[in-house]
Order: sequence, then C-alpha cells, then structure tokens
Amino acid sequence: MPTRVTITGTGSPPVVPHRAGAGVLVEHGDTVLQFDAGRATALRIAEAGSHPARLSGLFLTHHHSDHITGVVDVIFSAWLNRPDSVNLTCVAPNGPCIRFLDRMLEPYDEDLAVRVHHSGRAYPAPKIIGFDATAAPTAVWERDDVRVLSRTVHHHPVDPAVAYRVETPDGAVVISGDTRVCDEVEDFARGCDVLVHEVFRVDAFVERSNDPTARTIGDYHSDTFALGAMAKRADPGVLMLTHLVPAPRNLDEKRQFEAEIRQGGYEGQLIVCDDLDAMEF
Repeated sequence: MPTRVTITGTGSPPVVPHRAGAGVLVEHGDTVLQFDAGRATALRIAEAGSHPARLSGLFLTHHHSDHITGVVDVIFSAWLNRPDSVNLTCVAPNGPCIRFLDRMLEPYDEDLAVRVHHSGRAYPAPKIIGFDATAAPTAVWERDDVRVLSRTVHHHPVDPAVAYRVETPDGAVVISGDTRVCDEVEDFARGCDVLVHEVFRVDAFVERSNDPTARTIGDYHSDTFALGAMAKRADPGVLMLTHLVPAPRNLDEKRQFEAEIRQGGYEGQLIVCDDLDAMEF
C-alpha cells in the first residue's frame, strides 16, 4: 500500500494560468489528507483521482489568503457529496487560522439554511482541531497507522506558521508551508522520503516586478541557493519544489529553478512541480 504525494497547487498569490493555489494531497490507503487549500483546490483533488468527500482531514499551515481561499469550496464539496453528512475535520495552529475556520461559513448562512431545509441534512460545520504551535515536533493528528506532526517555521510577520511531517508505514513526507530556509525544516526533513518545499527566486522576482521593494518579500520565503544547500544536508529521497515565485512561464524558467538549487549544492532527485505532479514511496 504505497503512500502517494500529489501537488494540488503550485501557485502563489498572483493568478497564473494552470497553477492553482497552494496545496498538497497525501494518500495512504483510506487515509486522505489535504495540506492547505488555495484557489481551485477542490478541482485539483478531483483531477488527482480523489474527491473532497474522501478527505480524512484538512490541515492549514498559516493564514495567508493564498493558502486558505479554497477551504470553503473543499468543505462544501465534501458535504454535498457525503450521504452520511460526516463533517470534515480541519486541523490548524491556534490563532488566526482557527479564527478563520470558526467564521468562514458565516457569509453562506442563508445559502446553507435553504440547503439544510431542503435536504434535511445537518449543517456542514467542520470539526475544528486547534493546537499550540511549538518549535519542537509535536503530534497533532493520528489515525490507524498514519501520524501527522507539526513544528513552527519562520514566515514572520505571519505567526504562527508551521510545517507538517506525515509518517506512514512507507516512510515520511515533509511539507514546509511558507518559510524562509530554516533549521526546523531541515531537522524535520532529514532523511525523509519526500520533501515538499516552497521556493523563491529573489532576483528574478525583483526583475519581473520592476520594484526594488519587492526584494523584502524574499525575507520570509526560501531562496533557491539557500534551499539547495539545506536540501543537500537534509538529503530527502526527492525534493518537490512548489509555491514557485516567480511562476515559471516556460521550460527555460523552470530550469532556472533547478539550476539555482543545484548551485546551492543539492544533487538528489528534484522536481520543479506543475500542478498534479505526484510521487509514490
């Protein structure tokens, strides 16, 4: 029973064709976990051969909009296709993410009232599990033979922001969320089977935006060269790059991500991801 990792979205805040908002789907048997849910996540889950109704849990890394705009769509899609009306479990660090989850269905009150009255099915309020974000790896969810751990990362001034590590009988996948290169992710990912990590080509982003102040955005994201050096030390089975900034417009620009990671020192298996790229282990 392999573990499958599918990138449901490789995008960032700007709208870019063919790149949905941030998200990673991890499947092991009947356990189906979604990490973050940016724009179009529900569609990407379906295109990956699954469905929001199959989700065992939805996990959020932090409250930036490009990671959460698709959450309501995922919840509605799961509810409308679950005859047993089992509510989706949402797991997130305490703070802004939990406050968002608590309030996110309020704008849909009248829509939901009609649907509930018409169908006789219960209101689809998710089961919300909040946890205190800690620097030390901490288990935040477990079912059968799958365990999810969390630890804080460095995405200041967005606090808290966390990475997740999913452990199955096959091995482990680590999902960085948004962060600058940091020891916490390096330690979390050391020797893992798959490391899904955000990446940022600072010089290319500044050049494309034609705004020198754009460089400050790179202060809380992961520079390609530094990430290459970190990945060399952590030595994951495969490094999957996502949240690509600036979004590559052609093959040559995708190759620039790879070239800079290699210059940083990483020599292992590397994928500059498109939406729906996947790995099994």
